[in-house]
Amino acid sequence: MKKTILVFTLLIVALYTLFRISKYSLLVGGTSMEFIITAIAIVFFIVGIYINKKSLHKPRNISKEIDRQKIKGLEITSREYEVLQAISEGLSNKEIAEKLFLSESTIKTHVSNLLVKLNAKRRTQAVQIAKDHNIL
Repeated sequence: MKKTILVFTLLIVALYTLFRISKYSLLVGGTSMEFIITAIAIVFFIVGIYINKKSLHKPRNISKEIDRQKIKGLEITSREYEVLQAISEGLSNKEIAEKLFLSESTIKTHVSNLLVKLNAKRRTQAVQIAKDHNIL
């Protein structure tokens, strides 16, 4: 956090200095307006690239390994796991039923069982809990 504050402080000071220099250059008359605008645009472009690469795209340590033991520990059946995967794809109960060739009431039962087993109140919360446990 301190590093981020320091970086942004330095960027603000650098931009302020650039604006002050450009104002002085205009008063003296040695520099054209187009050159000053171009220099400011380049600085903002470089700052934007820096912020994009360093701040917004932090690498995530995503484990692609599914914890099969955790699935067994939570007593999630293979069919419930298929339903959970379909929920994570954003499918509705009707779409899941069509995909798995089951009735919609059966899907509702599986979803209800998943919510209980994952201790979740909503489908989205169940997916998040499953991802936290590395079972999705």
